[in-house]
Amino acid sequence: MAMQVLKDLRGLRVSVIHPPDEERPSLIEHLRRIGCAVEAVWPVPAHWPAGADVVLLAIEPDARADIARLLKADPARRPTLIAIVGYENPATLQIVLEAGAVAVVERPIRPFGLLTQLTIARTLWLEREEAKKRVARLEHKLAGLQTVQRAKSILMENLGLSEEDAYQSLRRQAMAKRMPLEDMAASLIHASELLQMSPRSRDARAGPPAGS
Repeated sequence: MAMQVLKDLRGLRVSVIHPPDEERPSLIEHLRRIGCAVEAVWPVPAHWPAGADVVLLAIEPDARADIARLLKADPARRPTLIAIVGYENPATLQIVLEAGAVAVVERPIRPFGLLTQLTIARTLWLEREEAKKRVARLEHKLAGLQTVQRAKSILMENLGLSEEDAYQSLRRQAMAKRMPLEDMAASLIHASELLQMSPRSRDARAGPPAGS
């Protein structure tokens, strides 16, 4: 993956959220020499810059309220984040940790090491995003298995089927209706819940009136 990340740096869209001081022009120029498409942003925006693959965020003491607001915005769209810090203290480190930064650039900013930090940050971010996708796929698969299991239990309880027969019944219905097995199971569960909520079903569970 690292070699592919290095190749992809050229054309990478980078937003530099940094005050317009003497360090910003040299930082932007070096990123452009690497091959990145760079835009400068200040003050700290309310939302992550649209289309940015990477954000270099200056942790400025007088902008902490704006930084906190940005960190709460669009968590699903958060790009690769590199924090720029001038000094280490608990308050600054807390912001860096809460931001989910995958790399840190120290002031004064030097061109040497920036390519390494950019590559490492992008690699870690891509690996983390891929891990999130794998977890989401596993959670979806587990939810589907639980749905099928619940539907099988309903068939076993109401029709007296074995577990295998209940599964095959679900499978045949899904194939007949050209539905995924999980969707067929969810439909059966929904139908069962509706039947349980109906007045007739409640009367049937309550039994005959007293004295009949």
